[in-house]
Amino acid sequence: MVHIQRREVFCAAHRLYNDALSAQENEELFGKCSWEFGHGHNFEVWVTVKGEVNPKTGFVMNLSDLKALMMRFVIDPLDHKHLNLDDTFMKGIMPSTENLAIEIWNQLCGPVAEFGTLLHCVRVVETENNAAEYFGA
Repeated sequence: MVHIQRREVFCAAHRLYNDALSAQENEELFGKCSWEFGHGHNFEVWVTVKGEVNPKTGFVMNLSDLKALMMRFVIDPLDHKHLNLDDTFMKGIMPSTENLAIEIWNQLCGPVAEFGTLLHCVRVVETENNAAEYFGA
């Protein structure tokens, strides 16, 4: 079993805020991330797939195909969007880094499998110090 990775980047805004809580409770829980208009990041998305090396191609999966999937199902829908407000697959979901990793997994799991490979990990890097990884349920 061999693992391969692809990295893509998108820019997006989000706000961490729970409508069931008061503004003060949100401020205590989320700090500046709860501010009314949100804030932005240059998110990195690392996708790792795994499988056996195809003896004909020498690939687990053609990285150009993985790039195309990431662009279609993740980057194009999220780039330069507000994850709370715009109509993306994150609409209605608390846009934490953890939830973003889970939802990106959900977007890519089926399409990756169509290439005969398995999705192994989705890593979302929010800042140089903060990231979340999801390995599936």
